Amino acid sequence: MLDTLLIALFAFLGAAAAGLCGAGALWLLRRRSLTASVTVVAAVAVGAMLAGTLAVAQAMFLSAHDLSVVTTVVAMAAVVSLGTALLLGRRVVARSHELALAARSFGDDGGFTAPPEPATAELAAVSRELAATSARLADSRERERMLETSRRELVAWISHDLRTPLAGLRAMSEALEDGVAADPDRYLRQIRTEVERLNDMVGDLFELSRIHAGALTLAPTRISLYDLVGDALAGADPLAREHGVRLVGDDIAPVPVDVDGKEMSRVLGNLLVNAIRRTPADGTVAVGAERSPHGVVLSVSDGCGGIPEADLPRVFDTGWRGTHARTPPAGAGLGLAIVRGIVEAHQGHAAVRNIPGGCRFEVTLPAASG
Repeated sequence: MLDTLLIALFAFLGAAAAGLCGAGALWLLRRRSLTASVTVVAAVAVGAMLAGTLAVAQAMFLSAHDLSVVTTVVAMAAVVSLGTALLLGRRVVARSHELALAARSFGDDGGFTAPPEPATAELAAVSRELAATSARLADSRERERMLETSRRELVAWISHDLRTPLAGLRAMSEALEDGVAADPDRYLRQIRTEVERLNDMVGDLFELSRIHAGALTLAPTRISLYDLVGDALAGADPLAREHGVRLVGDDIAPVPVDVDGKEMSRVLGNLLVNAIRRTPADGTVAVGAERSPHGVVLSVSDGCGGIPEADLPRVFDTGWRGTHARTPPAGAGLGLAIVRGIVEAHQGHAAVRNIPGGCRFEVTLPAASG
């Protein structure tokens, strides 16, 4: 038993000496290639075995022949181990280099294609993460591109819509100033109308900027959909009469919802104004409210004739006005964008789909808790 413990002690001391040397070598090579580190690890394993063997041989007084045999066996094992370590290191380094080259595509075309050669499980995991990140970046770039396009369109349309009333205001004010206005009272009424339009446009821009900045503060209260829709219909009735459009709101379920009454009134008002302006005279705009498996659904159906399928995904984009002429009644294309922003702030969802003769806007809100 004592002899076995002595052998174990001498073997441990020899192996520990080799291990300390290997640790020092790894520290010195910590910034070098992985191939060097793997080679050092293999050399430490073989060196530890050789050092332990030599220590035990010296303690046991082995013959020179036996020591030579043991040393030769260990040397052959060292050659095979170092060769295997070099092959493994070079393979891992090559796969890492291919992965690095593939990752550079993030800065070129924005895509990522995993190297075709098989890699270790860790490198394969990194490759999968890079592929997922590439997909997210592509989606982000697409959203950014669409937002930038919307911003450019919005600036162009706002500039167009501002130029017309401002030119009219300037002409009317000059006519009044020069005393050549045949009917000053009519000019003053027209100036007031144009100022109100400009004020509404600025209000929409301010509301949209608050939504995009995340500064829209809600004050939810328990409200019945019946009351909410009733107030919205009453507010839109004068415009409907002016356009010869009939408002219908008979199918309204008295469902309670927890919403900001002011903001949701704006949502319904925008949807009704949009529907009335695009429904021909003698047409009908219908408002509905009902429960659904996903919450509560408010709907506004019009008689606009439908929206091209290609345009449906863009209806709620900032500045979208479809194929309508860029005339003042069409607005600045902010109303539906404001609708989506307010609804999403309520943790809801806004959608649109075509129906026979027109389209149907739907606002889904969470059902009232309790």
